[in-house]
Amino acid sequence: MRILVVEDERSIADFISRGLESEGYAVSVVHDGDEGEALALTGRFDLMVLDVMLPGRSGIEILRSVRASDAATPVILLTARAEVSDRVAGLDEGATDYVTKPFAFEELSARIRAHLRSPGQARTTELEVAGIQLNLLKRTVTRHGKEIHLSAREFDLLAYLMRHPGQVLSREQLLNGVWGYDYDPGTNVVGVYIAYLRRKLAVDGFEDPIETVRSVGYRLREQARR
Repeated sequence: MRILVVEDERSIADFISRGLESEGYAVSVVHDGDEGEALALTGRFDLMVLDVMLPGRSGIEILRSVRASDAATPVILLTARAEVSDRVAGLDEGATDYVTKPFAFEELSARIRAHLRSPGQARTTELEVAGIQLNLLKRTVTRHGKEIHLSAREFDLLAYLMRHPGQVLSREQLLNGVWGYDYDPGTNVVGVYIAYLRRKLAVDGFEDPIETVRSVGYRLREQARR
């Protein structure tokens, strides 16, 4: 899948492109509206991520140009403006979705997957690892038949771990993927939420599904033994 990212803040553009490329997407990045509009109108992309405030053409102007000839390609707008009126204006112009800065990469990635999903891919909304079943659309979690109630952030952290079973993930990876690019890298919030998850996922007779890898990070076991 080919994704166009039009974002003038280079740190954010790099944050998005690195994350999407790690998930297997082909990503093109531009930093101004004029070049962004020219690329958007080529028809070469399966989805576009457009910042609203850009030098040259704005994200809304690019969206209007695209929608004049292409009603189908998903377009996700990024903006620092959180007001309902701004979101409504973007959606009225033909945006498929709207993400407010600051955002966690996991949220943007989930929205991209949802908008690129074909009917035959419906089961990608369900993850199962180590006896844990997670439904991304219903936002439900069970472990060995036990219903688990998680906060929104706990759910996003577990979903991120479940997409990388058996892989050691650093605290920085988890912080960027779940909390977002602007979070303080010195915070211990990852460790705190890992502890929350461990407590809630505990099931009598089964080992802790989350393993701490000393001085590196955390790993979700592919199988949790009795």
